[in-house]
Amino acid sequence: MEILEPLSGDAFAPETTYLNTSSCGLLPRRAVAAITRLAEENAAGTRQGAGSFDALGAVRGSFARLTGVGADRVALGSSVSVHVALVAHSLPAGAEVLAPEGEFSSVVQPFAVRGDLKMRYVPLESLAESVRPDTALVAFSSVQSVDGRVADLDAVRAAAAAHGARTLLDASQSAGWLPLDAGAYDYTVTAGFKFLACPRGTSFLTVTEEAQERLAPLHSGWFAAEDLSDNYGPVRELAGSARRYDEPGSFLSYHAAAESLAVLEEVGIEAVCAHDLALAARLRAGLAALGHRAVSESSAVVAVPGLDGLQPELVRGGVYASARGGNLRFAVHLYNSSADVDRALEVLAAVL
Repeated sequence: MEILEPLSGDAFAPETTYLNTSSCGLLPRRAVAAITRLAEENAAGTRQGAGSFDALGAVRGSFARLTGVGADRVALGSSVSVHVALVAHSLPAGAEVLAPEGEFSSVVQPFAVRGDLKMRYVPLESLAESVRPDTALVAFSSVQSVDGRVADLDAVRAAAAAHGARTLLDASQSAGWLPLDAGAYDYTVTAGFKFLACPRGTSFLTVTEEAQERLAPLHSGWFAAEDLSDNYGPVRELAGSARRYDEPGSFLSYHAAAESLAVLEEVGIEAVCAHDLALAARLRAGLAALGHRAVSESSAVVAVPGLDGLQPELVRGGVYASARGGNLRFAVHLYNSSADVDRALEVLAAVL
């Protein structure tokens, strides 16, 4: 079997066998340095303000390039659920929202909590065929958090278009390893702290120009103004771009994110995808040899039913994975190697 080394060289510095990116990605060294530098400046009082808007612009531009949209279509925030809540507020009472069964809570809770929307849940495999003429929005993840299954993205988009439904895609478990055309969806939401290797407190919303016409910037403040010197009283003119949906930037997180996304751009998502899928295939083959079949067939997220109780023993052996929904869930990424996969299989074999 081919020996795979980390794609990122020494950009990352793991001290464990870390196969838990679905929970939280590792930060590259230069992102940690950026946080440290800004924190020291804030402590010393040697800069004007808490951080740089140039860093926010760099992150917006990087994410746009990584996902195939213009930077004017990208809004920055702190969490996926805040972005989804904007979309939920935009729907009229009684509108139908279609979602997969067992979808991650941040994708569906903002709709469910309204109480006046019609929520309909179907198996992921039936999502496309379940879109109806009265479906207002299809809200779903490209990769399921619980088990790594990859949605049939083309089929869902086609079905939504055929019935005039909007689409909201959560790319939190795929952006950073699976190529994404964000402009193919009315909205995408993405947590930055997983496969994008950013700190918590970074998240991304993309909005098509047409969808923006109906999306109210509910939490807009001065940072959403077209003119950022417009700081007092009601904003005279909101930004004409998706920046109108920005939350105030968490500068420590976003200074680091600028470095994290730069690493991904330098390596390239296509290369990361090939690397991650090859490692995942090696892991699935090893699991099968141990008598356990993974749920997903082609995903960087590899989940095995019934083994979730072994997660603490793996951690004691220096192998980091997670327990989710009855599954033992591994997730490989650009900083992993075939040696990481082999070590995980060795420890798992010992505890089975």
